[in-house]
Amino acid sequence: MKKKFGIIVAGFGGQGVLFVGQLLAYAGMLEGKQVAWVPSYGPEMRGGTAYCAVTIADSEISSPLVEYPDALIAFNGPSVIKFEPIIAEGGLLLTNSSVIKQAPKRSSIHVYSIEANSFANKLGNSKVSNLIVLGALVKLSNVVAISSILQALKDVLPKHHQNLLKLNKDALEMGFQNINVSY
Repeated sequence: MKKKFGIIVAGFGGQGVLFVGQLLAYAGMLEGKQVAWVPSYGPEMRGGTAYCAVTIADSEISSPLVEYPDALIAFNGPSVIKFEPIIAEGGLLLTNSSVIKQAPKRSSIHVYSIEANSFANKLGNSKVSNLIVLGALVKLSNVVAISSILQALKDVLPKHHQNLLKLNKDALEMGFQNINVSY
């Protein structure tokens, strides 16, 4: 990972956008890094537009804003349209191709279209598609270690959802193991 890494996670409310950002931020803290997590969502929340910006750095973060993200995780088409133009040159765009069919417009970024819903259905629960894409991001970016994300999941998952821990771990590992890292 470079010294400062900015990520935007975007999609509709209810797709686990803010949860993915929270896991990234928490994993960064577990590794002793500086982090900023800035959530943003429409008044509708579920079904409305939601995104968050996460910055993970080796030194103090001067601003929590992510103007030119090193990576974008997009869970819906409107998020690709809105945020693709601002991804840093050579940055990463990860999409859930089970939902997003449009091709990106830029050739100066690395694009990974992940059949996240198909992978999630193999695990028996379509709601973990967000964690599959997160696992892929961790492998591609090395922004944090997968072990830190797994620990963050254990710490952040509410007590009444601890029964879903194994499923969530399996989804993260599936995304991590099934992404090709060569561009």
